[in-house]
Amino acid sequence: MIRFKLKELITEKSFREGRRITLQEVSEGTGIHKTTLSKMQQPTTHNVTTSNIDLLCKYFDCTVQDLMEYISEQ
Repeated sequence: MIRFKLKELITEKSFREGRRITLQEVSEGTGIHKTTLSKMQQPTTHNVTTSNIDLLCKYFDCTVQDLMEYISEQ
């Protein structure tokens, strides 16, 4: 299973900038619909395009490994 670390990245960016970052702001900054971002925060994530992954990495100035991780379902 792929787990997105979107909540963690939002929290880190909020801390660095000393203000609250909302999903709406991330949506406006990336062009990714707020509903898609919201679904990415759920444990059972739907399919996400590589272009959305690219946009989020640019927005958060992070790597793909910072954005998501593989968790074995054993």
